[in-house]
Amino acid sequence: MLTYSQFAFVAALITAVLATFAYFWAMAAGHRAVSQAAPRRQRVLVGEAGDDLLDDLDGPGTAPAAPAYSTMSAATLARIGTRLTWLAIAFLTACLAMRMAATGNGPFVTQYEFATSMAWGILVSYAYFEWKYRARTLALFVMPLAVVALAYAGTQPTEIDPLVPALQNSLLLTLHIIVAVFAYGAFAVSFAAAALDLWTPQKWRHLIPKPEVLDRLGYRAVVIAFPLDTMVLVLGAVWAEIAWGSYWSWDPKETASLVTWLIYGGYLHARVARGWTGKRAAWLLVIGFASVVLTFVGNAFFGGLHSYA
Repeated sequence: MLTYSQFAFVAALITAVLATFAYFWAMAAGHRAVSQAAPRRQRVLVGEAGDDLLDDLDGPGTAPAAPAYSTMSAATLARIGTRLTWLAIAFLTACLAMRMAATGNGPFVTQYEFATSMAWGILVSYAYFEWKYRARTLALFVMPLAVVALAYAGTQPTEIDPLVPALQNSLLLTLHIIVAVFAYGAFAVSFAAAALDLWTPQKWRHLIPKPEVLDRLGYRAVVIAFPLDTMVLVLGAVWAEIAWGSYWSWDPKETASLVTWLIYGGYLHARVARGWTGKRAAWLLVIGFASVVLTFVGNAFFGGLHSYA
């Protein structure tokens, strides 16, 4: 079973890499098509439907569309990227399911399991936003994050270790990790929206959503992720009391998780109560995701009660 799980992991990694290339190739093809025709905003990676969040990408008075053969090439590549993304999700689902069947517990024992679950959560969160908002452009930052998470997982030992006493509440820990995976996956999507706004090359600006649309996408991702992250803290505190006899120990991973929650709470307050949008809000999302990464890998550097993985 573990061998098949490893095969599924390798297939997921290869598929995610191919999907990343497809999305970037689609962006390059869209840029060439626009360069050969009159400049205009194109829905190459955003989608063709008139969703109310994205239907304002084409401003009034734009020039005629690029030739059909050019835009179709970019759209076809983008659709290939979407199908490869879903295939990578399927491979990762099989990988995690087979590993859980072999170990008899959730994916919370080793860094390999954490990182693989994180990559799965990132891909699922992106797939939801692509389906909901036709926001394929987010893939330009989301897919590299998933590939990096999988590459990191590939460097970690895959052996099955006996459960340490702190990990023997399997059901509670499984819920804790599942909620964290979805929360951090949605945070990755919010980071992608912010990064597109802050760091997109000028020559690609006409191919991505307007800054205000990216701002709304990032906000909607945080609205999903923040309540889940709150549940992560609550479930973690209950587990800590069972495992160590204290709801809070100021362990480095606990502290980093709290800092992450405070940053995103501050972002929501600044945006809703103070009207922060645009670049200021985008930088808060970048800082928040940096804290997510620190929470994820911090125990490898700082030790503490979570140093078993």
